[in-house]
Amino acid sequence: MALVPLSYNLRSLAVRWSATLLTVFGIGATVAVLAGVLALQQGFETLFTESGREDVVVFLRQGSTNEGDSVFTLERSQILTKGLDEAELGADGQPLIAGEMYLAVRRFKIDGGETNVPIRGVSQRSFDIYGDGVRMVDGRRLTGGADEVVVGSKLVERIRDCQIGATLLLNTTPFQVVGVFESDGPFSSEIWGDRDRIGEALERPIMNRVVAILKPGTDIEALKARMDEDPQVPSKVMTEKEYLTSQTEALSFVLRGLGFFLAVVMGTAAVFTATNTMLAALSSRTYEIGILLAIGYRPYSIFLSFLFEALVLGLAGGAVGCLLALPLNGVDTGAMNFQTFTEVAFAFRVTPQVMVTAVVFALILGLVGGTWPALRAASMRPTEAMRRA
Repeated sequence: MALVPLSYNLRSLAVRWSATLLTVFGIGATVAVLAGVLALQQGFETLFTESGREDVVVFLRQGSTNEGDSVFTLERSQILTKGLDEAELGADGQPLIAGEMYLAVRRFKIDGGETNVPIRGVSQRSFDIYGDGVRMVDGRRLTGGADEVVVGSKLVERIRDCQIGATLLLNTTPFQVVGVFESDGPFSSEIWGDRDRIGEALERPIMNRVVAILKPGTDIEALKARMDEDPQVPSKVMTEKEYLTSQTEALSFVLRGLGFFLAVVMGTAAVFTATNTMLAALSSRTYEIGILLAIGYRPYSIFLSFLFEALVLGLAGGAVGCLLALPLNGVDTGAMNFQTFTEVAFAFRVTPQVMVTAVVFALILGLVGGTWPALRAASMRPTEAMRRA
């Protein structure tokens, strides 16, 4: 079966350059919005999933979905921290395991408004467990037992009283900011203080979770089963990677849903634009279609020819949309994590996955918008087409 030369279609699009550009930019705008929302979702999700470790485990109260709704009494957390034989030993010969307190507190933004900021009560052991995952970039670490805090680097330019030397008031207790730390994960949006002093200031004599580094070769599944049935401290056990991944589900679902909704609404308009463009081209090219049919090209070849033009429009629109979305890559933003109801700062990430999804979506728009005009072109009879001209 002979196909219409592709050069014919490309020249046709070039001749109708104004309508072609209108369609391309219509599809491009739709794709850019979709890519922007997906880049937001990717930035949030990768912040959590790329920072988790498999050798670090998190102990939560059974039935908890996050550390915010997990509670261990001080007695139970001590039983857990002192009785876990699977915990790796540190340089001092003591187990690398620590209890942590967690709470969302209302703080003022520098540019106005309020938001929930996570405050974590830690011990010096927590710094040993996270190692290079938590790096001091300014100032110093907090002193155990002192009214001092260190803040994540993402908070310095976003939240009031999070600069070195500032005083952070928690309830009625003033805490001095003595350092800024950086983390590849969500810790960079948190405030850390001594867990005993933070617990007293916030009137929370509890631990929300226990974290530990496991000895190499530890059977994590066996540990999960044992702690699930533990008579003293029954616990939900997850690797840090599993835990952080689970914290992305709610917001990722919302962002994907928002992207799909916007894509459908704007995509509908883009499809009509592509259809109108192709129908306008069809009405001005009936004589050409009649000649093509008369010299032996089959209706199926005409159909594929017009469909190819629609796909070219979609591909060009996808490329424009990706170019419009690229400047978002690396731009810092923040969003509420619906798992913990705290704000997390992260950056847009225009990943290859985002760009491939955007281009495929653009091709679908072109395909849907061009199918009806292509069918009409293929259904013409040579004599009728040439007579219409």
